[in-house]
Amino acid sequence: MKTLKEYIKEAEEKRVAIGHFNISDTTAFHAIVSAASKLRIPVLIGLSEGERKFFGTKEASALVRSLKEQNLPVFLNADHCHTLESVKEAVEAGFDSVIFDGAQFPFEENVKKTKEAVEYVKSKNPGILVEGELGYIGGSSQILNELPKGAASKQEDFTLPQDAEDFVKQTKVDLFAPAVGNIHGMLKDSSDPRLDIERIKEIREAAGVPLVLHGGSGIQDEDFVKAIEDGISIIHINTELRKAWRQGVEEALQKNPDEVAPYRLLAPAFDKIEQLVESRLRLFNRG
Repeated sequence: MKTLKEYIKEAEEKRVAIGHFNISDTTAFHAIVSAASKLRIPVLIGLSEGERKFFGTKEASALVRSLKEQNLPVFLNADHCHTLESVKEAVEAGFDSVIFDGAQFPFEENVKKTKEAVEYVKSKNPGILVEGELGYIGGSSQILNELPKGAASKQEDFTLPQDAEDFVKQTKVDLFAPAVGNIHGMLKDSSDPRLDIERIKEIREAAGVPLVLHGGSGIQDEDFVKAIEDGISIIHINTELRKAWRQGVEEALQKNPDEVAPYRLLAPAFDKIEQLVESRLRLFNRG
């Protein structure tokens, strides 16, 4: 089976994107795998620090490893590691990639901490990919009443191509996540900001490494397609999955208020997540 790096390179060549979907439980895990298996395309499963604490870092790795033994191209990403200790935990568990999220720090401090993470990961396993972030887009995958405080929501606050180039050169990250109009979470009563497609193109050319789009929930389909054409190779979806999970459970409880069997209550959540993931993967792989 190809490595994650090889699949990302292939995605760039085909002008498609690999879907990255976060999980908190096995319902979402199996729904994501089912959707990707139907389409016979690779998929990334992500767990943030909070999700790893709830799900289990080693447990997630064991599940993905079992799928690889079946030759299913499912990969595991440690999403938004904020400390070197968090990175170490994921590396020791056998994750395929890690993200060191230093976006909340000033540029030089972000570079220093990200570089430290890259050096550690590559010293342990050169095959593990490391992603860095530049540009704060919020830190919560929730339904929001307003834009996250401090998030780069205006063009003048987006990641600059020159800064992206400097960041990648100094840190030697494999993947780069910019702020280009994307935000974590979804706005409750209005549309999310539009992506700056031209900025994406400029950053990809300057950075020289594949780009990752965080905060994909709530972004318009048209922007996804254009962003992929101009340099995005991985797209993160989380809030939409959480919303689908909750809708599925609520519908099950409404239909059967006395039901207590978890597998019956979670079946509709599985179906909704599977449908959502399949639709997103089809969109991301239109190339």
